[in-house]
Amino acid sequence: MKLVATDLDGTIIRFEAGISQRTITALNSAHEKGARVLFATGRPPRWLGEIVDAFGTEKFSWVICCNGALLFDLKADKVIKEWEISIPDALEIVARLRRNLPGVTFAMERNDHYVRERRYIPRWDVGMDVIGTETIEEQIDRPFLKLIARCTESDLDSDEMLGIATPALAGLATVTHSNPEDSLLEISAYGVSKASALAYVAQEWGIDREEILVFGDNPNDIPMLEWATHSYAVASGHRGAHRAAKNLAP
Repeated sequence: MKLVATDLDGTIIRFEAGISQRTITALNSAHEKGARVLFATGRPPRWLGEIVDAFGTEKFSWVICCNGALLFDLKADKVIKEWEISIPDALEIVARLRRNLPGVTFAMERNDHYVRERRYIPRWDVGMDVIGTETIEEQIDRPFLKLIARCTESDLDSDEMLGIATPALAGLATVTHSNPEDSLLEISAYGVSKASALAYVAQEWGIDREEILVFGDNPNDIPMLEWATHSYAVASGHRGAHRAAKNLAP
C-alpha cells in the first residue's frame, strides 16, 4: 500500500487512553516502508495537538479535518484547501433542520473561528473562547466549513437525528455524525466528506484507489470506507461502518 488513511477518535485514539505505543510504532513502520500516512478526522486543526505530540509534523504533515471540509498542513501551519458551505445553502440547512428537529441548536466551524448559539452547550472544551449568539443565522455572513446541530433537550440520539436530517437535507448538504451516544449532527457542503478529500489528496499524490488502505469506526467514516478498495472498520465501531468496510479490524 502506498497510502494509509485513518480516522482518529475511536479508531487510533482510544477514549480516555489516547494513542497506544503499538499504534505509533505501526504507523511509523508503515512510513519507513514507504507508505504515506494521512489522518482523516472530524476535528478542526486546533484539536490536533495529540497527533503532533505523538508523531511530530515531519512525517505526517497533511491532515483531512472537519470531515473533509478542510485540508491542513501541520508542518507549515496553513490551510491547503477548503470546501465550504455557501451562505444561501447554510441558511436553508438551518431552516430545514429547525422545521424537522424541534429544539435544535447550532454551532459552526471556520478554520479560525468557532461560534455557537447561547442555548448550544458544547460537550467538550472547544479549544477557544466562545461568545454565544442568539441565533446562528446572525453569524452566517460568509461561507464556513461545518455546521453542528445538537438536540440536548430531546430524547433523540445521533442516529435518530441522522435518520430525520438525511432526507430533509437531501441534495443540499452532507450530514453525518461521529458519536452514536450523543445527540449531535455534523453538516458539510453537499458532496463533501472524508472520501472526497481523500480522493483529492490521492490525485495530488499520484496514488490510485487500489493502493490506499483506510481505517474508520463511525458514520462520518462511511464514505471513505466505501470509496477505498481496501478498508477496515474497527470491531467496536458503528454498525454502519461495519457494513461499509470491506473488512473488520480487531
